[in-house]
Amino acid sequence: MFKALVLDKNPDFSASVRDVDDAFLPEGDVTVDVDYSTINYKDGLAITNRSPVVRNWPMVAGIDGSGTVVASQSGQWKPGDQVVLNGFGVGETHKGCLAERARLKSQWLIRRPERFSAKQAMAIGTAGYTAMLCVLALERHGVKAGDGEVLVTGATGGVGSTAVALLSKLGYRVVAATGKASEEAYLTSLGAASIIDRAELSAPGKPLQKERWSGVVDAVGSHTLVNACAQTRYGGAVAACGLAQGFDLPATVMPFILRAVALLGVDSVMAPLALRERAWSRLAQDLDPAKLDAITTEVTLSEAIAAAQRLMDGQVRGRIVVRTR
Repeated sequence: MFKALVLDKNPDFSASVRDVDDAFLPEGDVTVDVDYSTINYKDGLAITNRSPVVRNWPMVAGIDGSGTVVASQSGQWKPGDQVVLNGFGVGETHKGCLAERARLKSQWLIRRPERFSAKQAMAIGTAGYTAMLCVLALERHGVKAGDGEVLVTGATGGVGSTAVALLSKLGYRVVAATGKASEEAYLTSLGAASIIDRAELSAPGKPLQKERWSGVVDAVGSHTLVNACAQTRYGGAVAACGLAQGFDLPATVMPFILRAVALLGVDSVMAPLALRERAWSRLAQDLDPAKLDAITTEVTLSEAIAAAQRLMDGQVRGRIVVRTR
């Protein structure tokens, strides 16, 4: 028997940590003893039932996991290997990693970088890995340190906190947007050069505004994303990866056809393995592990449901790491 955070709808929704056995696990060719998981925004939506994230019931929550292979039918992995899982529908269509054990598919796993412990890998998690995908997207477009200010929206969240730390380490002048004025010292410690109130971006604005940003990492969507595009300098780029404000895009084409602004969509769930490995390699190279302590709050599996509620209520900064055992 082992413990898992199980979501069910029979017929009403429920979320509970309970004992299950190996027969409860889904099909897969690799079994992993999970040491740490995490609560991302999508996990919060699923655990609090605020959005139809889960497609199959019952479901074990947790789109991320870090742990040790204990059984494998794949030649790619052997017992004792240290692995990381991000996305691929885990926690949505395939039972996830907010549990002491998970059964996964070999092609979903990557080897945990030696620079990071299992806990640190989950302090990064999908949020931090998504932040790195955004940085890579900006780099591919040619946005360079020294080109001008780079905006990070939702800066106290998981994606935003990691993006601030990464971009500042790479030499960019980072402006962090947040609605939490009390977190200025936190964001400055991560490397933000200055802070702006998210209210400056969250209301409807003009189709074209004063040019300011050479690049943007946006985890918020809706009017915030639209205003970020309207303020991006000629030839700049906006990497969009989230919808904390909303999934609508009440925009015009003007920034794109008059300023050649690029809107770069960033998906972490189904990103190909080569891109995932590139992102984690760069995280090991460019993210200071010491910054992860400031970003991270640790909870136990039994505390995960309450932590998810706090996340959805906007009461969490950075990352929630869940110790599963």
